[in-house]
Amino acid sequence: MSWFSVDCESDGPCPPLYSLVCFGAVKIDDKLDKTFYGQTEPISNDYQSEALAISGFSRKEHNEFFDPEQVFKNFKYWIEEVTIDRPIMVSDNPAYDWQWINYYFHKYTGSNPFGFSARRIGDIYCGMMKDVKAPWKHKLRKTKHTHNPVDDAKGNAEAVLAMRDMGLKIKV
Repeated sequence: MSWFSVDCESDGPCPPLYSLVCFGAVKIDDKLDKTFYGQTEPISNDYQSEALAISGFSRKEHNEFFDPEQVFKNFKYWIEEVTIDRPIMVSDNPAYDWQWINYYFHKYTGSNPFGFSARRIGDIYCGMMKDVKAPWKHKLRKTKHTHNPVDDAKGNAEAVLAMRDMGLKIKV
């Protein structure tokens, strides 16, 4: 299996009522040098200013981003190119990130290479610690959380590698 850390920024809480702004993915391995970054133009006229502001982009900039169909075709090709066996998505918050990735993959490519699930990093760590409130973000990430989705995905990938070094049985 190939593990991927994925992070998304959007202009609202859910697709297709709102739009994905940008996303980043990092293949989890010892180098963390295989990354993907996508920016997608809006698919909806609606947006929440507060949500869009988190990405650091204005609505005018967002309107000039790329066709989501082409971005997701490129993303799917990249995943296929760097995957050994089956791709698995992990995220800080897959209830948020996965919904965007799943919707856009299905809408623009017909299927989601990650399938119908994703793993939550915090839940894995809490299970390892046998504590449902075990904090992990500041302990396991090296890369600063900036809301640049590649930086955030990389920090989350670093957390997965740190858990592996702590004994998590995961092949990357």
